[in-house]
Amino acid sequence: MKTIFRLFSIGAFCLAALNAETETPKQELAFQLGGFVPLSRGASAQHVDLGSGLALQVDYGHLITGGVKAALYYEVHFLANPLRSVTSEGQFATRDVATLFVTPGIRLKLRPTARISPYLSIGGGLAWFEHSTKLLNGDPNPVSRELFRGAFDFGGGVDVPVWRLVALRGEVRDFFTGSPNYNLPSLHGGQNNVVAGAGFVIRWR
Repeated sequence: MKTIFRLFSIGAFCLAALNAETETPKQELAFQLGGFVPLSRGASAQHVDLGSGLALQVDYGHLITGGVKAALYYEVHFLANPLRSVTSEGQFATRDVATLFVTPGIRLKLRPTARISPYLSIGGGLAWFEHSTKLLNGDPNPVSRELFRGAFDFGGGVDVPVWRLVALRGEVRDFFTGSPNYNLPSLHGGQNNVVAGAGFVIRWR
């Protein structure tokens, strides 16, 4: 993982160094509305389906270096989800899970001043899970109400300027995190949380 991160950073700085001075926006603030891709984990009575859920996202980006060909941004990405339902044949599973991700990272944007600007993002931070107070069978949930895990995110998208200060954004990210506590002993380890979203970006110098 460290090697991937270093190669990504070196490539970004090399591309940006070739650029001339431009009016590339120095600050970006994005607001997106999206949803999680449903997820299945485990087998038999230890199997769960984690449903889709609303994803409210805010992303702040600050330009590190760049020009007309490429720009490298430092970013802080926030994602909040109020509820993802859990279904399982085993009725002793946690009923639902709420989620908050905070993942600082970097974003490499190609042709940042063009009509279409694709980008790639990578980062890591914190995942916060809040479990339901009840199990699927209605009994009290014995697991801790809150659980904190590490999070690694990567993804990409595209910005399309529609006005001098505003652009539209579409994006897909995968947040790889530790597992929530489903109250099923066999379900542990990492979990991919794939999110697709769209919204707008306010950009300024």
